[in-house]
Amino acid sequence: MRLSQFHLHTSKETPADAEIVSHRLMLRAGLIRKLAAGIYTWSPLGLRVLRRVEMVVREEMERAGAVELLMPSVQPRELWEETGRWEKFGGQLLKLQDRKESWYCYGPTHEEVITDFARAELSSYRQLPVNFFQIQTKFRDEIRPRFGVMRAREFLMKDAYSFDIDDAGMARQYQAMYDAYVRIFTRLGLEFRAVEADTGAIGGSASHEFQVLAESGEDAIAVSTGSDYAANVEMAEAAAPRPRPAPGAAMQRVDTPTQKTCEAVAELLGIALARTVRTVAVMGSDGFTVVLLRGDHALNEIKLAKLPGLGDYRMATESEIADHLGSEPGFLGPVATARPVRVVADREVAAMADFVVGANAAGHHLTGVNWGRDLPEPDQVADLRNVVAGDRAVDGGTLRLVRGIEVGHVFQLGRRYAEAMGFHVLDEQGKAAVPAMGCYGIGVSRIVAAAIEQSHDDAGIVWPEPMAPWQVAVCVINPKQNPDVIEAAEALHRELIDAGLDAVLDDRGLRPGAMFADIELIGIPHRVVVSERGLAAGMFEYRARRGDAAENLDRGSLRARLGLSA
Repeated sequence: MRLSQFHLHTSKETPADAEIVSHRLMLRAGLIRKLAAGIYTWSPLGLRVLRRVEMVVREEMERAGAVELLMPSVQPRELWEETGRWEKFGGQLLKLQDRKESWYCYGPTHEEVITDFARAELSSYRQLPVNFFQIQTKFRDEIRPRFGVMRAREFLMKDAYSFDIDDAGMARQYQAMYDAYVRIFTRLGLEFRAVEADTGAIGGSASHEFQVLAESGEDAIAVSTGSDYAANVEMAEAAAPRPRPAPGAAMQRVDTPTQKTCEAVAELLGIALARTVRTVAVMGSDGFTVVLLRGDHALNEIKLAKLPGLGDYRMATESEIADHLGSEPGFLGPVATARPVRVVADREVAAMADFVVGANAAGHHLTGVNWGRDLPEPDQVADLRNVVAGDRAVDGGTLRLVRGIEVGHVFQLGRRYAEAMGFHVLDEQGKAAVPAMGCYGIGVSRIVAAAIEQSHDDAGIVWPEPMAPWQVAVCVINPKQNPDVIEAAEALHRELIDAGLDAVLDDRGLRPGAMFADIELIGIPHRVVVSERGLAAGMFEYRARRGDAAENLDRGSLRARLGLSA
């Protein structure tokens, strides 16, 4: 490939609307161009990177036994109504009508379509297990698309769907996909962690996210110093608290005239925030509930929603609070309530003694409160909080929080979609059985941005070699138009290609500074300069993109540096 015959359009200017490094560098390097909000054209350069990622994903999926197909991106409303997701999926679902006024959606995901395909194609356990995958464009109508392709409305995704006759088979497929994802991200040269995650809108019984570690990541991840344990903060769990100490103080009512937060009360009383208890009043399907958290902890809404009767909870209104607790917000507590209420305590609170809570009276709190003496034991104890850095981990280590960018997700879906869509096969006894399903996604276009977020410098992108548009750039410096220099550069270019390297010849005739700036900006891992001075000395100037300085090498040393035999 000659750059003089390739479309490469870089820019020195930083786009004003680009908020994060990957967005800025993808625009400056000319990998993408914005067409509309959250919709981008991939340039020839960007497409080369995208295809590199696709190749690795496709190879590892096939190695794991998955079979590729291609499903329509436009999906009929009727399929989504079978699963109840036409309305439930929400505003992200882009809906459209054809000339006959029939409703369709532009697919954000393909559970319905693949299940429809499977119920028409599969009829016996003998055809299972099977795992279908595709690499295809998706569309989700984000309220506020941002960060370039990191949170775009249109994106390229690999999605796979497995079908098994039983749960054990589904678990084996899940593990096979988990292992394939580890190989994919390892081959791509990314630093990543597989983390336990919530199943979210997709549903299912088990789920792991694959997160590329980067300071700019939107997701907070808890990792342990004691093992490979990692979990999204939505799911992360600290070690169980130590046993509750014995009461050491009498309960007392104290004046807190304007102190309505745990922080303000702790400051007034001169105590640690961890000795206070925050009271959150919610309404669920079972009615009014009081949720108790330690003052220095934050409620994990996903964990709370998993408790019986609180799946669709909402915050209680002031009138509901006054009716059940006889107080106004800011002074709420579980003691002396106006009516009997359900009390759900985070397990850290259940292990506390001599704590401080609201007195259910404006301007007052209670100190020295203890379970069993001053109020009944909680109706339910559960892990309801977000972990914080420094928590004890379940494996004996210490939790620390890092940032990550989700690039892959695997789910054990179970039978949710098959049951909703009436999909059955005959089992070994000739009876109708509902297959168990798995779902496995990788954000192909998002990986490109995540890699840049993880690996860049002031000069531009620093690609992991498997993702780079080319492995080697042969740069020609020839101000005198010496034909020997051109011939030597072309010969080296051919030699590298014949040796199996993907090399590009920069024969655009640019001055060295501008040429080198482009090669660094677009992140080519290896740069080799052919010049009249170098030829006279029998040397090539070599510099690794991750290296600190250039060095002069003879042909044999250059080949060795590029991983070729001398």
